[in-house]
Amino acid sequence: MSSSERTLQALSYAVAFCGFLTLWVSGTFGIAASILYLGAMIAAWNLEGTRWQISERAGTVMIVLALPFFYLAWRLQVLPDRGVESAVAGMLARMILALSAIKLLQRKKDRDWVFLHLMTFFAVLLAAGLSISPLYLASFVLYILVAVATIIIWENVSAKRRTIERKSTKEARILETPAWMRLTGVSLTLVVLTIVLAIPLFFLLPRVGGAGFGGSAGSVSTYSGFSDSVRLGGIGRIQQSDRVVMRVETSPSELAGADGYYRGVALDTFDGNTWSKSRPQIRETLVPRLDGRIAIETPGPYAQLVEQEIYLEPIDTPVLFGQTKIVEVASGFPALYRDSYDSLAYPRTGERSSYTVVSDISRPTAEQLRTDVEPYGHDVERYLELPESYDKRIFSLAQEITANAHNRYDKAMAVRDYLRSNLGYTLEMRASGDEPLADFLFNVREGHCEYFATAMAIMLRTQGIATRVINGFHGGDYNNASGVTVVRQRNAHSWVEVYFPKEDQWVTFDPTPAAGRDLSSGGFTGFTGQISKYLDALETVWIQYFVAFDSHGQAAISKGLRTSASEVNSAATAFLAEAAGTLSDWWRDIRGDSGQRARLWAIAYFLLAVIGTIVGVVLIRTIYRFIANRGGLFRRRSLKSRNSNPAADAIFQELTKLLEGKGFVRQASQTPLEFALGVPFPEAQKITSLYNQIRFAADGPFPHNLRDEARDLLDSLRAQLRRIR
Repeated sequence: MSSSERTLQALSYAVAFCGFLTLWVSGTFGIAASILYLGAMIAAWNLEGTRWQISERAGTVMIVLALPFFYLAWRLQVLPDRGVESAVAGMLARMILALSAIKLLQRKKDRDWVFLHLMTFFAVLLAAGLSISPLYLASFVLYILVAVATIIIWENVSAKRRTIERKSTKEARILETPAWMRLTGVSLTLVVLTIVLAIPLFFLLPRVGGAGFGGSAGSVSTYSGFSDSVRLGGIGRIQQSDRVVMRVETSPSELAGADGYYRGVALDTFDGNTWSKSRPQIRETLVPRLDGRIAIETPGPYAQLVEQEIYLEPIDTPVLFGQTKIVEVASGFPALYRDSYDSLAYPRTGERSSYTVVSDISRPTAEQLRTDVEPYGHDVERYLELPESYDKRIFSLAQEITANAHNRYDKAMAVRDYLRSNLGYTLEMRASGDEPLADFLFNVREGHCEYFATAMAIMLRTQGIATRVINGFHGGDYNNASGVTVVRQRNAHSWVEVYFPKEDQWVTFDPTPAAGRDLSSGGFTGFTGQISKYLDALETVWIQYFVAFDSHGQAAISKGLRTSASEVNSAATAFLAEAAGTLSDWWRDIRGDSGQRARLWAIAYFLLAVIGTIVGVVLIRTIYRFIANRGGLFRRRSLKSRNSNPAADAIFQELTKLLEGKGFVRQASQTPLEFALGVPFPEAQKITSLYNQIRFAADGPFPHNLRDEARDLLDSLRAQLRRIR
């Protein structure tokens, strides 16, 4: 095997690896599947040219059997999804790699390499619909470069093979397109075809992967922290992780940073250990308006609106996070669901999502809240309920703390400040027993945010103040390179909302000490933090301008395409209707329904149309014939075809090579006959004469008698030249 063929073989393996890489970055495969494929690739490389390769027949049988195998595996759901929402896509990805592995291990002919390249091409296209990772772009560019290099080497190897075949068969060289033109054409075709097919798939297909820088396949685990019920300690477990949950871009930007509260779920019932919803099934379905936005509430006259673009990582809850209180959502979601606690959910889980929330972050002044002494109605009674059994010291402590407060607001502030000042924050699960809340308040006196929120909510309820516990996220790491706040699992948080009936508003109170409210990871400080900052900024840009098409970007494209199609359809319908009406009017005029004058004009229009059509056809034919017969591209091509004969050219080229070996070199300014007359060999003049007869004769096949005569003269000249030293 020549060095060029070995290089071609290595590049073909590299192309197959690029196909695997594009699928791998989508998070489709686990470690086991990746090791199997890479192991097969290494084994195939080492077995190339040995007797241990799979025979062509065995490889064909294995490929045929692989198709029903993967179909049954998909039907029986025996292959893991690895976070891929579409089981069909995951099955196709595995099938493509399995077929590629079989071809790699098989004895290969040219058609087998072509099959392998086709499988890789399909893998790249499939990965465009599976991947959300910026690494896909890198793997895609790598595939293009390797594929183009493979084509160049392939053409080089093919040219050498053709040359060897011509020499062995002594056939004349057929005039063909120059190699650089073929390479350019094929390379451009491959690049354009790949881009034209892969880029629309990447933007238009739903994103079903979860990969990214530092990401992983599968959804972000949030345990039970954001479900309809949560046991004390759930948020504390979430806070142990630095995994990214969402990225938030805030407008106006001066409101971005670590002070945001991203509300998730509200819970109203506490049994001593677990918070839950007393009305979990009550939901209102909200659908988009014509502009694609979903109205949640009508903002008040003094609303302070803030807009946040939220890029949510794959997460195992349908909760839609946003700052209190959300008045509008723009997304690609077909609907949103709002419960009786003002919490929102969306009908899609397990994949990256993006949406825009507009929130009213205005809050009544302290003086307004102090004067709110209106009694509660029956609709808030569930926010006043206490556990059937609880430590009565909680009531006594609350009464003692609020003794000097005479309204709801001052009582809430008194309890909040007491908890912040007198109890410590820790992520360790220290409170326990049948009544963990009492153990937290009177024994351990340390806990995490859920215990502080629970303590405030229950203490205020003992004083007749309606409360509920909110689970969501608070703070995050602000990245000034991208202008977004990175919210991680460690930023999971619980706080309290207190209801003020006169203002008809739930107001946020956070009793957790500062140590529990500032849970940023410090990931963007120091040297490594600066690197992380710019890597995160790169991924944010990727998400914003590529992956975000998964939601309202794709929805906008889809809506635009539907609108354009509708406009084209309407225009075509209107044109056809107008044409039909015009034809109908013309036919009525022809029949004489509108009078003799109108009939004559209709006949005249018809004759003019017929004459114009005939004149146009004749004019086009005349122009074409003029170009074909008088010069230009058609003329040059015709001359080249008529004045060239591959067999005659091959004979004259052989003559010039023989003479060059003895020092007789044809100058560029010499015609064939001038060159032949300048050498001392009569055979050269006769061969050139035969060459001219054929080249400038009429079109037709090369006469065999002239071919034989020229060959005899060449043999005679060759023998004569051998005798010359």
